[in-house]
Amino acid sequence: MDEIGSNISLGEFLRARRQRLTPEEVGLLSYGRRRTPGLRREEVAQLAHIGTSWYTSLEQDRDVSPSEEVLDSLAVALRLTVDERRYLYMLAKPKESREEKSQEVSIGIERMVRSLEPNPAVILGRGWDLLMWNKAAELLFRLPAFSKEVLSRPNWMRRFLTDSSLRVNNTDWGAKAQVMIARFRADYAHFPNDVRFKELIEEFMHISELFRETWLRHDVQIAADCHKHWNDPRIGEMEFEHVVLHQPNDPVMKIMIYTASTDTAARLHELLGTREH
Repeated sequence: MDEIGSNISLGEFLRARRQRLTPEEVGLLSYGRRRTPGLRREEVAQLAHIGTSWYTSLEQDRDVSPSEEVLDSLAVALRLTVDERRYLYMLAKPKESREEKSQEVSIGIERMVRSLEPNPAVILGRGWDLLMWNKAAELLFRLPAFSKEVLSRPNWMRRFLTDSSLRVNNTDWGAKAQVMIARFRADYAHFPNDVRFKELIEEFMHISELFRETWLRHDVQIAADCHKHWNDPRIGEMEFEHVVLHQPNDPVMKIMIYTASTDTAARLHELLGTREH
């Protein structure tokens, strides 16, 4: 499972993106029946204005270093989205240039997260382990009380894949899970050799068929601000503006803030007050 699960490569991504396209989508004529889905290697090379043997070397992960111009041409040829283009560039970078960052939460960030009550806020680290959360997040997401002494922290992806209450309260759970998996893959590109990341991917491949199927499609998406609306039987209808913040020197540590609407904030404030008495 390690070979098809936790490993990450430029060649696998190029192959997955090539296989999702048809000749008609890129303006090429298709002759005869194809044994495999998608474009042929020579067709991608033609569209990117590079040699077929050079493109084949990239797909086979040989020791070649594509220039930025070649990557730009491939991104256009494969109709990559903005997020997929960023992912392509990251995969093409030398692996040794990616240093692992500390996962320590500063006092300033910790105080900020606590001050956001009753708006839920969580901090995700590498591999989406929860580094910190406030009481509103504890209530909303059914998390244990936060303590710095707890060594084993909840994992955001594991929770979404295995918590049955999330499936019940999210009618579009499957679609949301696919988006989360695409974002998880985008983050993994920062640390392709991280042992913790690899162990999590192998675990999720084993416990979730949806994760396994989605992961092997190599879909990529970067987290973006959005409006969230859902219902919880304990709280009722809720609305939030979801914002993801990053520290300038750390592209992986995420500060996720759910700014509640006026009605939702009032309800959460009341529930939090009730729990403290």
